[in-house]
Amino acid sequence: MGDYVKSLAVTFDKVRRVLADDGTVWLNVGDSYTSGNRRYRAADRKNRARAMRVRPATPEGLKPKDLIGVPWRLALALQDAGWWLRSEVIWHKPNAHPESVRDRPTKAHETVFLFSKSQDYYYDVDAVRGPNGRRLRTVWDVNTEPRRPADSGVDDHPAVMPLSLARRCVMMTSEPGDVVLDPFAGSGTTLLAARELGRRWVGVELNPAFVDLIERRLAS
Repeated sequence: MGDYVKSLAVTFDKVRRVLADDGTVWLNVGDSYTSGNRRYRAADRKNRARAMRVRPATPEGLKPKDLIGVPWRLALALQDAGWWLRSEVIWHKPNAHPESVRDRPTKAHETVFLFSKSQDYYYDVDAVRGPNGRRLRTVWDVNTEPRRPADSGVDDHPAVMPLSLARRCVMMTSEPGDVVLDPFAGSGTTLLAARELGRRWVGVELNPAFVDLIERRLAS
């Protein structure tokens, strides 16, 4: 777990090097629990991303069944590295998948952090408004957007970000013609949002299968 956070912090050092002085980073990273000494996780028909052929041992300093707190561990590491941590957004999923657990509440949210490279940065407070035209709050109700394999093969990726979520992040912290960088392009949703909103875009993805998926989605 510590090595995972450190490796991501190193990656974001490289992101910071190429980011505009008034640029920002939106960071969404999932949390997880320690294995409870179980060796695998069975396939889940409704969310196959939960399946694991091998579950790692409980990290040092944590206990079986602990919530690891990965998002905040990473956020604090980036803050220590010099990033400005400007906001914690709770992405509430009204249509979240049910869980079979019976000893804790079912999780229905993820965390999205807003970081800036400098104290002063570009942010359009009017680009996205909340209910009744109010300024946007820090709890966002955004449904997940499940897709069938026929929809450009998007089901080949286990955790597709909703386009509506990517779209609002791009709108608030960039202008038409700006370059949007996604260093973990995944299924290409951020790139689709950037193209739709008149931004230029650059995506980085190491998994060849996902690169193929991105190309198919952008071509559709």
